[in-house]
Amino acid sequence: MSIISLNNLTKGYGENIILDNVSLEVNPGDVISIIGPSGTGKSTLLRAINYLDPPTEGKVFFKNIEINKQTMDAIRCKMNMVFQNFGLFTHLTVLENLTLGQRQLLKTPKIQATEKALEILKTVGLTERANYYPDQLSGGQKQRVAIARCLAMSPEVILFDEPTSALDPTMVSEVMSVMRNLAKTGITMLVVTHEMDFAQDVSNRVLYIDEKGIYEQGTPEEIFKAPKKPKTKKFIYNIRSFNYGVRSKNFDFVEMLSGVENFCFRNAIEKKTANKLQLLAEEIIINLIMPLYNECDLNLNYSEKLASYEMTIAYPGQKNNLLEGAEDDLSLMIIKNTAQTINYEYRGSENLLKLEL
Repeated sequence: MSIISLNNLTKGYGENIILDNVSLEVNPGDVISIIGPSGTGKSTLLRAINYLDPPTEGKVFFKNIEINKQTMDAIRCKMNMVFQNFGLFTHLTVLENLTLGQRQLLKTPKIQATEKALEILKTVGLTERANYYPDQLSGGQKQRVAIARCLAMSPEVILFDEPTSALDPTMVSEVMSVMRNLAKTGITMLVVTHEMDFAQDVSNRVLYIDEKGIYEQGTPEEIFKAPKKPKTKKFIYNIRSFNYGVRSKNFDFVEMLSGVENFCFRNAIEKKTANKLQLLAEEIIINLIMPLYNECDLNLNYSEKLASYEMTIAYPGQKNNLLEGAEDDLSLMIIKNTAQTINYEYRGSENLLKLEL
């Protein structure tokens, strides 16, 4: 049985739809990493699940109980959330932060609440800070206290909203270490994160959020080693692109070649490789395509992670592989000697040349 179910969840603000018709089943013990570009609705998804930002349409269920105004308080005791900005009570000590919810919501006696809080502080390495106030702690320590406060409520699910985004890079590892250990306990976790190592190594499922919903999902192996959809690939492989459209035989070829050069400069691509990319664009577009066609589209993709360079050039018309010309053609010789791999495809009314260095 699912512990959390999303049925056609939609969240918008007026006419601005952030999430549209999202459905999801979360099983007990799942560690789900939620990744994607900024502004695509990752945090909004968590806030809608926890009813901090109620859905515009659709329903969310926790163990078959619908989350609404009547049930949200009881459910939040079992489904806690860790925020980007810690959310600690600054006028209370660390220990008081951990015992407040136990005493007020769970009605736990003070002695038992204190014992439990101290035990949990030990697991996150903060026993010595029990009587400190939040402003006496580092950012990493504050976030560990926030996690400990969640654990003090004995939740079945913890929602993490980019828990390391507000931290200095030197403090990220201490929080991620606690989260890695927590994942081993079997507690259900949904984590909005930019820490790709955590998502890849600790999660059993990864959701890539884009286009107002779950754009692609799968195991870490599927998402990080063999993503299927274009936007997922671009995000995972950190693909940077340059596009140039030619719409006349008299186009500004200097502008096009300068565009390729500037793209390479901005991405610190070595000069030798930049020259090869310019050469391919010049030989294919100026010497092969323009004598026959009035237009084409150049797309250049570079992935620093994969150390790959891919050039795709599309031109219209009937099937016509321009790289099947005479072997003594100078342009063809240059192209074949410059590119490592060359592929041709025909898609309906579009010819595609794909080259890799």
